[in-house]
Amino acid sequence: MRVIAGSARHLPLKTIEGPGTRPTTDRIKETLFNILQSDIVGSNFLDLYSGSGAIGIEALSRGAKSATLVENAKNACGVIKDNLAFTKLADKANLMECDCLSAINRLKGGEIFDIVFMDPPYGKDYEFETLKAIKQAGIVDEYSIIIVEEALDVDLDYAEELGFELVRAKTYKTNKHLFFKLKGDK
Repeated sequence: MRVIAGSARHLPLKTIEGPGTRPTTDRIKETLFNILQSDIVGSNFLDLYSGSGAIGIEALSRGAKSATLVENAKNACGVIKDNLAFTKLADKANLMECDCLSAINRLKGGEIFDIVFMDPPYGKDYEFETLKAIKQAGIVDEYSIIIVEEALDVDLDYAEELGFELVRAKTYKTNKHLFFKLKGDK
């Protein structure tokens, strides 16, 4: 795994050992950031369920103003710290070593994130509570993009009931990215 583009281009990243993680592949990461390319520069980026930190680091490398990475696994946090130091992007990053719902609660009333990326463990149904918390915390606005990486067979139709609208979906061989925005008042 490596940084694809930007200031830390081609630098290898550490990954987390074990069956509990599934890093986003370089090819999928490249596709995601090609979709987001006009939105990244100068953005405030929130990376929930960060794992190795590869997505938040890619955003910083491509010009995000700041990235907040949220991870509660101790070994993963160590990997994120190592990756941020190695890529020399630690000064633009904020690592929150806690679960995502606690982090979102702490971020409440603070900055608005331009892009929120979440890649929760598959099969745990964390998406509903996480999306609900994001909306209630007021950390996104109508211009923010919320991306959920998920297994192909997972349906997030309830996102509309939570106040989000699906604006784009990108399907890969084994997973998908769903792009949401807050529903506007109509």
